[in-house]
Amino acid sequence: MTPLKRLLERNAILLILWCLVSAFGTYFCMYAFRKPFNAGTYEGLSLWGMDYKTVLVITQVLGYMASKFIGVKVISELDKRKRALMIIGFILIAELALFFFGLVPHPYNFIFLFINGLPLGMVWGLVFSFLEGRRLTELLSVGLATSAIVSSGTLKTIGRTLIEKVGISDFWMPFTTGALFIPLVLFFVWMLTMIPKPSEKDLEERSEREAMTPEDRKTLLQQYGLGILGFVLAYTLLTICRDFRDNFMVEIWNETGKSHDLSVFFKTEFIIALCSTVSVGFLVLIKDHQKGLMLCWTSIFIGFVVLGGSTLLYQQKGISTETWMTVLGIGIYLGAIPFQIVLYERLFAYFRWAGNVGFLMYLSDSTGYLGSVAVMIGKELMPLQIAYLPAFKQISLYTSVTGMLLMIGAGTYFFAKSKTAIPSKFSFK
Repeated sequence: MTPLKRLLERNAILLILWCLVSAFGTYFCMYAFRKPFNAGTYEGLSLWGMDYKTVLVITQVLGYMASKFIGVKVISELDKRKRALMIIGFILIAELALFFFGLVPHPYNFIFLFINGLPLGMVWGLVFSFLEGRRLTELLSVGLATSAIVSSGTLKTIGRTLIEKVGISDFWMPFTTGALFIPLVLFFVWMLTMIPKPSEKDLEERSEREAMTPEDRKTLLQQYGLGILGFVLAYTLLTICRDFRDNFMVEIWNETGKSHDLSVFFKTEFIIALCSTVSVGFLVLIKDHQKGLMLCWTSIFIGFVVLGGSTLLYQQKGISTETWMTVLGIGIYLGAIPFQIVLYERLFAYFRWAGNVGFLMYLSDSTGYLGSVAVMIGKELMPLQIAYLPAFKQISLYTSVTGMLLMIGAGTYFFAKSKTAIPSKFSFK
């Protein structure tokens, strides 16, 4: 063991800060290879009767979705010794795809965004595997979760700046942005490799996280499948809403008719990240797994309420566009972040399930991106084209109502299961 790892093992505060920075940095950098193309508008271009940007978004999400389906097996059966090399390799493949996206002319370059998304979908599971199964997993994972929020607005601002101020084309801007982040990727991945293994106390409270066989996955779904299905569908709705907002934020803002500068994307996402992090931070303080699950469920449910309530207020002209986009985003991530770093982690710890969180998270993600693609294709194939802003309002309201119903059903299911299961000794009695 290196001196740095020994120091991190002995100093809890340093370990927390190290994990927060390394996870945040690595996942933020991943988005520098995935999201910048969204900052382009690709005006006047189309393919198969669809707006070309929509084609690009769908194509990349298809690759990302395929990666999530593959990840159900790959991440759940992960050999932890290969994690760092896999992260770097996947990101370099994505950057190479962006190079050909800029080199090959429209309309033949869209396929490279599929190749770009294909390896990136597994980066979350690889990074989270360094953090899961610890007493402070939720706290350590806050950086991983918030990076997804902050990166969205930040990278859109960087992308628009490269296009409008530097003069780089929409097609070469994604590759240029990614190239700027390669040195940072290498540094933050090295930081991840320095994180020591979970301690004996971690294993005692959270259970050891192991690779899962196909039989393990089948057994888990047979025993708890109905409740897991409810949570997966609820997360799918959040993914659809989150992705539509993220992918078409520029177009939604433009359709409001309100003037805005390039910094608006960063400002709204920074506020969302701050509010979401603070709210999830309270969950980290709860050691009792049953109480933690109940508070996590409450946070997700409130997220669905905020999502729908803010949209209704905006429709009635009760709040401004910027306030709506900010509050709605808070609602989305009040639901999404607990799913990613708290809910499944606590379920594994409370019920003492064998395996790892990556399996359920990738099951949820793959279904979520499938739903996201279906909604985008459905919008484009409708006889009467709906603009992005009204479509997003409808998606938000449907997500809110259906999500609340699914959470009530899944919560009731697991509450009943907790009465008959052998709980963790750290559960509430």
